[in-house]
Amino acid sequence: MNASSSFRLAGLAVAALLATSAQAQVDPAQGYPAKPIRVIVGFTAGGGTDVVARLVGQKISEAFGQPLVVENRIGASGIIAAEYVAKAVPDGYTLLVSPSTVFTINPIMFAKLSYSPTQDFVPISKAVSFPFVLVVSSSQPIRSMKELVDFVKANPGKANYGGPSGLFQLALELFKQRTGTRVEYIPYKGSNEAVSAVMAGDVLMALLDTGPVSGPLKGGKIRGIAVTSTARMPLFPDIPTMSEAGLQGMDIEGWMGMFAPAGTPPPIVKKLQDEVIRIVKLPDVRARMYGLQLTPAGNTSVEFARSIGSDIERWKALAKAANIKPAN
Repeated sequence: MNASSSFRLAGLAVAALLATSAQAQVDPAQGYPAKPIRVIVGFTAGGGTDVVARLVGQKISEAFGQPLVVENRIGASGIIAAEYVAKAVPDGYTLLVSPSTVFTINPIMFAKLSYSPTQDFVPISKAVSFPFVLVVSSSQPIRSMKELVDFVKANPGKANYGGPSGLFQLALELFKQRTGTRVEYIPYKGSNEAVSAVMAGDVLMALLDTGPVSGPLKGGKIRGIAVTSTARMPLFPDIPTMSEAGLQGMDIEGWMGMFAPAGTPPPIVKKLQDEVIRIVKLPDVRARMYGLQLTPAGNTSVEFARSIGSDIERWKALAKAANIKPAN
């Protein structure tokens, strides 16, 4: 059974249980929460995932009348935090806020993963989404996708791309597949290092998340060729989408969402789901998220599960086609 099917069945099971829970004599969500909730984040305090967890967590705390404590368990590309929550008691008091890579990319890039993204968790809701921006140095004579592709084909010795491993490496493979080009991948530890390499002329291009590139784009140090969202970004309305730039099939969305351990009672999942959906519609929350170059999302557990399963299958097929082998 593939990941999409696994998540689809899990989602249908949650939907069925949610539909019948109203008939149950004891609703586990009625007295929930009766004590503080812990939210585990696998990345550093002050980073994007941490900020989203604390922003949403504060609003949940206010609504539920119980403290929500964010705990950072850092390391191993989010694996440490995911493993911890996967093994937690499924009672709604230990949750995970995670970026998409922990669920859709880690299973492809790591041969031995200590958790299953499709079997050890129940997706609650996607909190935010964000696109990626394909950039070159402003010193390069490249101003469009056509000019970039033509340059790469005419200058194979200069055709290189910088970015962290995982999603950014797979995104390059998708670009190569869609354009019929050969581009060397040069790994960097993070997006900040990769955008610095573009500015310095060490690499020709990079496809990076919006946070690290926004400052250099505004400062004119790099040039945006296209964004991976289906619509133009309000922050950079002059940068076309990949489709507008003439490159189809390059829609890529990053996200951050909330998860519970598998086996968490569906009424509690729905209570949290509904609360996240409500929170991301609040004007002050939306303003804060837009300020971080993030788009408020909010979807149901079933919808979230379905999209994750689809993403896993997409990246798995691409990695296989590109002969990308997982690390041990």
